[in-house]
Amino acid sequence: MDEGWQAMKRDVNGRQQPNATRFPKGIGAIADFVHSKGLKVGIYSDAGIYDCAFYPGSWGYEELDAATYAAWGIDYLKYDNCGGFQANTESPQIRFSAMRDALRNSGRSIFYSICQWGHQFPWYWADEISQSYRISGDITGVFGDTGKDCACKTAYCLDVGYAGCSVLTIIRKMRELSAFQRPGSWADMDMLEIGNGNMTLHEQQTHLTFWAALKSPLIIGADLQTLSNESLNVLRNKEIIAISQDALGEAVTYLPNLSKDKSIQVWAGPLTGGKVLILVLSELANATTVNISLGDIPGLTSYSSYKS
Repeated sequence: MDEGWQAMKRDVNGRQQPNATRFPKGIGAIADFVHSKGLKVGIYSDAGIYDCAFYPGSWGYEELDAATYAAWGIDYLKYDNCGGFQANTESPQIRFSAMRDALRNSGRSIFYSICQWGHQFPWYWADEISQSYRISGDITGVFGDTGKDCACKTAYCLDVGYAGCSVLTIIRKMRELSAFQRPGSWADMDMLEIGNGNMTLHEQQTHLTFWAALKSPLIIGADLQTLSNESLNVLRNKEIIAISQDALGEAVTYLPNLSKDKSIQVWAGPLTGGKVLILVLSELANATTVNISLGDIPGLTSYSSYKS
């Protein structure tokens, strides 16, 4: 449940409460239903007084809100930072750490995902605070370039831009960031847009493959009730999911010596069992042939078989 699940005010005891029209039986009942299907349930809050749409944030209420989420049976918290720019002087590290400590005190294991769109370069400090951290403005259901809508197109630019980032823009940003990926601290490339927008089948397949290979959390962002069979089959690809869940937990890295900017991207990384994963992405509009010497792939000293 992303932003918008809350009522506009806390209850008389200071607790966050759900929108009574949308959730007449409360969040606990929703969590029980989701758990009965063998699934996990997530919720949203903000590290400020308000969130992006001016619903109550959690700044100053961390212990109470974390205890409330635990009582409801929540498994995942997306913690935004829109409110962090609203009359707050405390650094995001301080505000995000306050919720981290509250979740630890809640008595329930809750995955903690912080979201500040790559602002202040969380890959340098978020590993001590959260299990994942966002690295870009919000994704959109478009594969190629979206022009000015995604203001920050490289990892270290300062104009973050909150929305409109294409799949390709986020993949490009990860060229500088994949080396930071490690178990327990994952760069979050944002939700999967498979089934949204106008992406072709190959673009949707590329979207899932790169999110899996780069070890981004895989969170479906489409409406499962209206998802086409084609898109659903993309999400069901067990081989790609296995790459995401590979026990080694190492992301592929960008190989600039084998790539051409805005033309061909070559990535590679290790998998368990001595296997090596190689990705080749063409950004060109027309079909092209790419020649790669396997001897130039890091970690690939010899091979007896391959699968494409």
